[in-house]
Amino acid sequence: MMPLQPASHAGLSEPSPWVTRWAHLLRPGARVLDLACGSGRHAAWLAARGHAVLAVDRDADAIAGLPAGVSGRVADLEQGGWPLAGEAPFDAIVVTNYLHRPLWPHLAAALAPGGVWLYETFAAGNETVGKPSRPDFLLRPGELLEVAHAHGLRVIAYEDGVTEVPKTAFVQRLCAVRAADSTGDAAAPARYRLEP
Repeated sequence: MMPLQPASHAGLSEPSPWVTRWAHLLRPGARVLDLACGSGRHAAWLAARGHAVLAVDRDADAIAGLPAGVSGRVADLEQGGWPLAGEAPFDAIVVTNYLHRPLWPHLAAALAPGGVWLYETFAAGNETVGKPSRPDFLLRPGELLEVAHAHGLRVIAYEDGVTEVPKTAFVQRLCAVRAADSTGDAAAPARYRLEP
């Protein structure tokens, strides 16, 4: 297992370096979904960069505390139907520190052509260092890659390893895009800058 770059240099109030590293792939003024947003650290950071962000979480207090410029919606993502049915597709979807596998088809369908999917959460092995420790909350080896391929997304970057900051954790990270052409061909030629 390879060591990864820290999940965050300043704890959980700062956006994940994984999100900030790949945010340059978002088109200007992108419509972004921050799913299971928690305190809204990514929503606030993205909105400050001119993106239109919808932050969704089941915690009404967290949604009420979102900064101006971020739209919030209270929804229990694990009960009932997909709460964003009927929404226009998103130019980007950000998910960190959250895993509910039944949502993956909905997320893939909600990603617009040319859209960016940034995902980072805990992986198998984390049960040896702390919580979460239940298999339901831990990605299997290579699982994010499988999900991206199953939904026709082109993988731009993927990591699977251990980070030490802010605490030791096993994580997987994915940056993937939906093909911008009308055929949905994930192998279609495209240029994605690997560095901003």
